[in-house]
Amino acid sequence: MVKVYEINGVTPVVHPLAYVHPSAVLIGDVIVGPRCYVGPLASMRGDFGRLVLEEGANLQDCCVMHGFPGDDTVVEVDGHIGHGAVLHGCRIKRNAMVGMNAVVMDQAVVGEDSIIAAMSFIKAGMVIPPRSMVMGVPAKVVRALEEKEIAWKSFGTKQYHELVVRSMQTMREVDSHDEVEPGRKRIEFGFDMHKPKA
Repeated sequence: MVKVYEINGVTPVVHPLAYVHPSAVLIGDVIVGPRCYVGPLASMRGDFGRLVLEEGANLQDCCVMHGFPGDDTVVEVDGHIGHGAVLHGCRIKRNAMVGMNAVVMDQAVVGEDSIIAAMSFIKAGMVIPPRSMVMGVPAKVVRALEEKEIAWKSFGTKQYHELVVRSMQTMREVDSHDEVEPGRKRIEFGFDMHKPKA
C-alpha cells in the first residue's frame, strides 16, 4: 500500500500504470503519471508547490522532490533521477538524467537529453541547453553529448520502464530466509544490463 497523505484538501494522484514503492511518501499536490517508477524511501512533498512526474519518468530510492508555493517541480517524459538526488522547484526536460546525489535548485531548467553528473550542484536559475554534459560544484556545461551517450541514458530509462512491470507483477513483502538456499537463483534479464541493444 502506497503511503499518500492529503494536506489542505489536496491528495496525491498515482496513475494505475505507475509503480510507487510502499516505503515512498507522497504528500499533497503530487501527480505521478503512467509508467513512472518511484523507488524505496523517495519523498515527494507537495505541501507547497506541485510535483509532477510525467510518463515514463523515474525517481529512484532516497530522492527528494520539493518546491516553493506557486511553483511546479517537474520531471518530463522519460526523465531519469538517480539515487539520492534532490530536486527543488526545477524542471527536468524530456529524456534528461540527473545523476546520483546531484542537487538541482529552484528555477533551474535541465535541457532535453542532457546528463547531470553524479554529485553535481545545479544552482538556482541555471538554464542548461539540450544535449549537454554537466558536472561540478557549482555545475558547468562541459561539452555536448554524443549520440551514443544519449542512447546509453535512454537504455537505462528503458530498464526502469521494465522495472515498473516487474515490480507490479512480482514484488511483495515476505519474510527473509535464515540462510542462503542451495542453487540460489539470480534475477535474470533477456539482455546485457550494461549496454544498449544494437
